[in-house]
Amino acid sequence: MDIPKVFQKKLLPIALGLMVTTSVFAQKVVRYNLVVKDTIVNYTGKEKRAIAVNGQIPMPTLTFTEGDTAEIVVHNQLKENTSLHWHGIFLPNKEDGVPFLTQKPIPPGATYTYRFPIIQNGSHWYHSHFGMQEQIGMYGSFIIHKKAEDKTWRKGIDDLPEVPIILSEWTNLNPHNIQRMLHAGSDWFAIKKGATQSYSEAVRSGNFKTKLTNEWKRMEAMDVSDVAYDKVLMNGQHLTDLKSVDGKPLKAGDRLRLRIANGGASSYFWLRYAGGKITVVASNGRDVEPHEVDRLIIAVSETYDVVLTVPEDNKAFELMATTEDRTQSAGYFIGNGEKQFVGEMPHLKYFEGMKMMNGMMKMNGDLDDMGMSMSLNQMDMNAVMYPEISGEEQKKHKKETHENHQHEMAPSPSERAGSDAIVTLNYAMLKSPHNTTLPSDAPVKELKFTLTGNMSRYVWSMDGKVLDESDKIPVKKGEILKITLYNNSMMRHPIHLHGFDFRVLNQHGENSPLKNVIDIMPMETDTIEFLANTEGDWFFHCHILYHMMAGMNKVFAVGDYQNPYLPDKKMAYKMLQRESNMPHFMAQNDFATNGNDGSAMLMNARWSLGTEWRLGYNDMHGYETETHLGRYIGKMQWFMPFIGFDWRYRKMGIDEHEKNLFGQKNEKDNRASLSIGFMYTLPMLVNFQAEVYHDGIVRLSLMREDIPVSKRLRGGFMVNTDFEYMADLRFILTRHLSIRTHYDSDMGFGAGLTLNY
Repeated sequence: MDIPKVFQKKLLPIALGLMVTTSVFAQKVVRYNLVVKDTIVNYTGKEKRAIAVNGQIPMPTLTFTEGDTAEIVVHNQLKENTSLHWHGIFLPNKEDGVPFLTQKPIPPGATYTYRFPIIQNGSHWYHSHFGMQEQIGMYGSFIIHKKAEDKTWRKGIDDLPEVPIILSEWTNLNPHNIQRMLHAGSDWFAIKKGATQSYSEAVRSGNFKTKLTNEWKRMEAMDVSDVAYDKVLMNGQHLTDLKSVDGKPLKAGDRLRLRIANGGASSYFWLRYAGGKITVVASNGRDVEPHEVDRLIIAVSETYDVVLTVPEDNKAFELMATTEDRTQSAGYFIGNGEKQFVGEMPHLKYFEGMKMMNGMMKMNGDLDDMGMSMSLNQMDMNAVMYPEISGEEQKKHKKETHENHQHEMAPSPSERAGSDAIVTLNYAMLKSPHNTTLPSDAPVKELKFTLTGNMSRYVWSMDGKVLDESDKIPVKKGEILKITLYNNSMMRHPIHLHGFDFRVLNQHGENSPLKNVIDIMPMETDTIEFLANTEGDWFFHCHILYHMMAGMNKVFAVGDYQNPYLPDKKMAYKMLQRESNMPHFMAQNDFATNGNDGSAMLMNARWSLGTEWRLGYNDMHGYETETHLGRYIGKMQWFMPFIGFDWRYRKMGIDEHEKNLFGQKNEKDNRASLSIGFMYTLPMLVNFQAEVYHDGIVRLSLMREDIPVSKRLRGGFMVNTDFEYMADLRFILTRHLSIRTHYDSDMGFGAGLTLNY
């Protein structure tokens, strides 16, 4: 039947609409309901609060196929806000899950739906982006399979049986207390890990000069990981037997694809396999040309797909994940039968790392690379700390481990090859199987960021600025951002970009790998680039949770995006800035036989409000309080101008030293004075303080606390131009309790207990 042309014109749009509608409904909507609730866990013999999703930790593994539509409904049954971020996923900005940047937090009792198309594949993960919730259970795997007809399908890799594994760490401490302790400069974690580098330890190991040089350059002790954890987990378990996959028992020759994500809050993990080489086939959800290594280190928030082979029947081979500081491990035993252990990693040689650090650090706090061009994790500046770099030491440690643990250890991959060489994965080895070049006609915007930090005050920043001091970086949609990152701090930083993958520029040129996390070693310079083709406000930050919460963040504002979930973007951004520069409170008090003295402080990245007090038991001793409000200046924060208030009572006429060094004299029993002054950190970490009071009296002071005499013994001193002086020794019992003895020129000798918070 012929249809008149007038009807053809009317029916054509209807037909096209039906075709589009059919296409939309043909897409598979994969829906998950996630119920977020408080729970109690016991990983270490102590019951502690955690957060479970659908009653489990880690959160459920979410599985999709490219082309699906994800619909994820979050039911917040906590007594606090929450949100979920889809790490490494390309999606509309409003679905990215960053509170105060892409959405409002999900309030208690509310239900919130994330919905976005799945336009990629690979191994990814998801986690809470609210507060510290990631540390206590809110992390899980997010796996996207390729379509069967995908042209990038790799036979022998993409068709292997697979196991998602998410690594994590557990602490019995409240993560907010961890953050506060780090800002307070507590070295309790070093004590707990056996990583202190005191003067007595330096003398015993022949490193006294190294320790002296370290403090002369105003550096803290060498550190590898900020936090001492109580347990390491793989898929929520400490040790796991993997005897079968998809119902089929594992046997010799079987190959497995492990989709491994580091969901830890601050731990890097070494991965080693007792059954032979590890074949790396993907990184951050992107295919790479297969590369065999003996071991790899997986940075916080990175993912790697690796292929392992079961080499023998009747044996189970350990895949071990060990924290970078080598204090905790977890294992998967792959196969059936007698367990073959990969062996513990030898202890780090901290003083060797300190010696190298001394050679690189200038007196102004900058790193001096001495002409070396370091990039792509090819030269690990801390390699001198690794005993296993020497095959002889590795064999010695292996013999000791075997004697101590009396279990069968498999020969290492290097031993099988008749070599002492250990092949460790680095970014220069990663090569994309596809051309990854960006459009040649797109405009290029070049940016440079220097990663900066202050370890003693635990302030982490980019270009010396925390997020609270930084505006959003405007980017035109369609621009290529070429970013050079230089790490001028003594810690490594896994820098993550939301919403995009970037090219890591290495020697493979057109086939440079694509990633969304790049681990920047100390003293390293790396260059990345990406096409900013999706509008929105995209987070760019260090993924160590405690570094991110301390300020090491930026935001790229791509295009003029109007977020329907955030009508007042300026106010929301202020809330985001505030979250990464929260004030931290700390206090201590000494209950001694000759009096009571203590201090309390409230501080953030720049400002410090602190007060000290001394209370004697009679008129001769009197009492005194000093309060200072100051702002730290400069990249290293060694200089702090302040205003102060000093209030003291002491019966005059009973002390021969009532005049100060300048001949000035205070003749009042009661004294209340305003002051201005500054504090400056000298070599040897000695603080010099100069203060002028409103009545013209000048006071100069030298002081230092926490001199590391031995593993648990700390010393301190103070001397000033008022002829006052103090010396003390403190033995640390627990993170909150110490025994202290001191001599004070005003109050004499005393001993007692010190409580700190």
